[in-house]
Amino acid sequence: MGFLTTAEPAQGRTGSGSGSGASTWPVSRRYAWVVFALSFGLLLSDYMSRQVLNAVFPMLKADWLLSDARLGSLSGIVALMVGLLTFPLSLLADRWGRVRSLVIAATVWSLATLGCAVAASYGQMFVGRLFVGVGEAAYGSVGIAVVLSVFPRAMRATLSGAFIAGGAFGSVLGISIGGALAQAFGWRWAFGAMGVFGLVLAGVYAVVVTEKRLAPAQNPAGAGAEDEAEAGAVADERESLRVLLPRLFSSVSVISAYIGSGLQLFIAGALIAWLPSFFNRYYDMPTAKAGATAGLFALVIGIGMVVGGIASDRISRGAPIRKWAVAISCSVGSLVLLMTAFRLPTGPVQLLVLALGALLCAGTAGPGAAMVANLTPAAIAATAFATLTLAQSLLGLAPGPAVTGLLADHLGLLGALRLVPLVAIAATGAFLIGRHFYDRDLRRLSGQAPAPEPETKDSEVSS
Repeated sequence: MGFLTTAEPAQGRTGSGSGSGASTWPVSRRYAWVVFALSFGLLLSDYMSRQVLNAVFPMLKADWLLSDARLGSLSGIVALMVGLLTFPLSLLADRWGRVRSLVIAATVWSLATLGCAVAASYGQMFVGRLFVGVGEAAYGSVGIAVVLSVFPRAMRATLSGAFIAGGAFGSVLGISIGGALAQAFGWRWAFGAMGVFGLVLAGVYAVVVTEKRLAPAQNPAGAGAEDEAEAGAVADERESLRVLLPRLFSSVSVISAYIGSGLQLFIAGALIAWLPSFFNRYYDMPTAKAGATAGLFALVIGIGMVVGGIASDRISRGAPIRKWAVAISCSVGSLVLLMTAFRLPTGPVQLLVLALGALLCAGTAGPGAAMVANLTPAAIAATAFATLTLAQSLLGLAPGPAVTGLLADHLGLLGALRLVPLVAIAATGAFLIGRHFYDRDLRRLSGQAPAPEPETKDSEVSS
């Protein structure tokens, strides 16, 4: 990797030579995409280690005679630890060094996954999964902060959606590959393979990505006044982090984005966790086929995240408030489609409607992350995304699998899945509130937040 550099000619940093802060590349384009690829790879490992469990639910249920509630707790404990620890660990990463924090995190979750491979009981597996959550706690927020730091601001929603979608793509690999390995060699080999993969990738990341290479060029040629002002603000803001933390919750619209995004991911988390068991029980699929089929649906969820981010960037160019319309449309659409899907008889029509609902159920991720990025200072970017991750974990990803499992013990898995989409009603309400206060909050916070991305000449305070 010796060919990588941290600088390139000025024209390489500014798209179309505009000199706009929105098009400035802090490092070379090539190195920025290498950082994205490796960060994305670690995110894949993160979710492969997290979601491989779901592929082997049927085997664990049979081997250890576990209830659906206990199975759900093994999945939910990871998201719970992510929710509880992401904020303090991300705050530490902002102060201590993001790259170092990412490498340590990946090492911890990989070793914990190897521990799950040798677990001899539910209790030992629970402890192993708990430490998987400890390792993964800050990765999403710190990783996306690293990625956004080396790309232009105008690409925030697209990159946010694509990066967050890595969770779904990692789920695809974890569920599909894990199911195949479990059926061929036993469920312990599925955990072992995920752990080894994570350790290898963490080593590569430590060698290629360094704090020195990530440091933005100082006042690059062609950079606008916005870039100089933001660079100066970052230096000042790191000195007064305690003063800046209240800005994480300083507007109704940002709080609404946290809550709406978190509630919407309740649905995505429940689907990713329980679709392998759904196909195993109601379509009579063996473990490998059920995992592969559920993996395809997890892929659809990831595609929806990417499309939601791209749509948000494009639709909101002339009217930034349309970001909320994208989120609202995804939430309402997933409610209608998934409620319909789980009331249809098993067969191709149900699978088609279920796929359409899965496509929309997490399309709010990109718009939500972009709004959080635009309304919080760059100096606490990782902490801001940690707050979003906290909401997504405590409101969505942790209770989603666990509550669904608890309901399944009383109503059956199908009955539980019929109730899950109702959470979208509350998510839609949060997005509607955020939309109502969005313009007012932007005007009130424009003097505090970093310079917004220029979407049109007439929207000086909008992003």
